[in-house]
Amino acid sequence: RKNGHFVVMNCASLQASDVERTLFGREPIDGASREIGVLEEAHRGTLLLDEVADMPLETQGKMARVLQSQKFERLDGINRVEVDVRVCASTSKDLQTEIEEGRFREDLFYRLNVVPLEAPPLEARREDIPILSEYFMERISHAKGRFPRVLGDDALAALQSHGWPGNVWELINVIERLNLLAPGDTTDVIHADTVMQAIGESSTDAAQVDSVLDVMDQPLREARESFERKYLIFHLTRFGGNISRTAEFVGMDRAALHRKLKLLGVQNAVRPPKVNA
Repeated sequence: RKNGHFVVMNCASLQASDVERTLFGREPIDGASREIGVLEEAHRGTLLLDEVADMPLETQGKMARVLQSQKFERLDGINRVEVDVRVCASTSKDLQTEIEEGRFREDLFYRLNVVPLEAPPLEARREDIPILSEYFMERISHAKGRFPRVLGDDALAALQSHGWPGNVWELINVIERLNLLAPGDTTDVIHADTVMQAIGESSTDAAQVDSVLDVMDQPLREARESFERKYLIFHLTRFGGNISRTAEFVGMDRAALHRKLKLLGVQNAVRPPKVNA
């Protein structure tokens, strides 16, 4: 199939009434020309159903039958159309939950679930964030005809500490914002404070970003404890809750770090994110 077409249909971007027309095509009505659907476009190739969980239930049943027989009828048609197409699917939702709550058909799930692949969320692979950040900076800069900005080590650490609820798309948006709006010349290094501001502008939880920076209204002792607490949570989060790696980075003995975390009341504050199997 490597020489065949690779066709993508985004189920989430279509109105429910347009999904079957896009999938199956339509026979001519009132002199109009025949419409070819994506199944026929992908004949002898591959069709990717992106965000398949957003496909209407009725259409899911028809799609399950197509996967079984490789045959279907165009809308307003009576003749069977036979295709030879490999169907792949992707989704950002938990299909087992969708099935349990009646939003996704179990028969379609089992017909699609031949070779399952899971891409873990960005939060679960923080070690990739520096590489991805520099890659996206290069790509965005090239696309816009600009020089790529340099991300300092503290900036990369700040990027690693964020939770990224918007996943890779949120990271791309933050990097683009830094490329366009970070102060200074293109040769100036971007630091953590600029990153935190850019994240705050893109995040629905800007208060969390503000709290990392705002200890100025506290007495010295409380401010120091507050800073230490936030600093250690920052790096624990960065290293996915790994005490040994955190201790090595902050320059503390592992046992001493344990004692400090207990003293600050954060020994259980950070846990590695769960990844659904």
